[in-house]
Amino acid sequence: MSTLTSQPLTGTPETLTLANALNAGLRRSMSEDDSVVLMGEDIGSLGGVFRVTEGLQDEFGSDRVVDSLLAESGIVGTAIGMAMRGYRPVCEIQFDGFIYPAFDQIVSQLAKLRARSGGRLTVPVTIRVPVGGGIGAVEHHSESNEAYFCHTAGLRVVACANPDDAYWMIQQAIACDDPVIFYEPKRRYWDKAPVDVSISPSAAFPFERARTVLPGSDVTVLAYGPTVRVALDAATVARSEGTSLEVIDLRSLSPIDVETISASVRRTGRAVVVHEAPTFAGLGAEIAATITERCFTFLEAPVQRVGGWNTPYPPARVEDQYLPNIDRLLDAVEITGRY
Repeated sequence: MSTLTSQPLTGTPETLTLANALNAGLRRSMSEDDSVVLMGEDIGSLGGVFRVTEGLQDEFGSDRVVDSLLAESGIVGTAIGMAMRGYRPVCEIQFDGFIYPAFDQIVSQLAKLRARSGGRLTVPVTIRVPVGGGIGAVEHHSESNEAYFCHTAGLRVVACANPDDAYWMIQQAIACDDPVIFYEPKRRYWDKAPVDVSISPSAAFPFERARTVLPGSDVTVLAYGPTVRVALDAATVARSEGTSLEVIDLRSLSPIDVETISASVRRTGRAVVVHEAPTFAGLGAEIAATITERCFTFLEAPVQRVGGWNTPYPPARVEDQYLPNIDRLLDAVEITGRY
């Protein structure tokens, strides 16, 4: 099953991990545009905590792959100034929970400058954020904070789930004139899949569109980032027991591709949203409300949400009890009446 390939392979595909695909995408963007500059803690000689930027400083120099101070607010603030002078900075936040010192720069400045200037200024800053749990990390290393940024007008928020999307979406984010929060599921960094690096970027699937990664007829399952794999695994179990799940990878979290979601739910009549973040005021709540508004007369059951529990992220030894898994997702499918 080739459900994790985001587009037809036209050349000789390379099998890459998600981390390697991001590295290749960054390299291609930097090769094609001298204004692309990488900034972050330990991204140069070390290549980043997850080695996503490995080798790039050797290739492009320390002026374009900048080892910054341990100061997230300073990283983003500097990137904003550079973007206003014509650069396309790509900032790396080492871990999801480290982004909060930069929160004011992101929501008060980065997100607002284009509107504040009446469209005269663009700030094409991409902020890469390794996100989510599942790697046995300590506190502040396993958070899912996408709801904060999806709520902030002026930001695009996207999440890749597989190597092919990682390769193309990072290039699309860098080329975008809007600021982009780019989430990378850290427990999927080592997943491998074919990536066709030979096609033109214009032929890549648009990063603002959701994608149906597994067609189905009984229940629509909406996932993104680390939970796409969970949804696909649950669909395999459900299929063996006679239930057909349609799995949609949202990819863009803000804006959301409402048309693709609505078309699926109108066919299946049922929907489950799954994410690692707590369900209370999470992105799943917005999606459930949107489905109810757009598809009310088509729904056969209330939209179900599966997420992390409404607690701070737990110690690593019990994180498996916190994260959404196949059983919890299928329990939600059962509530809809189709399992």
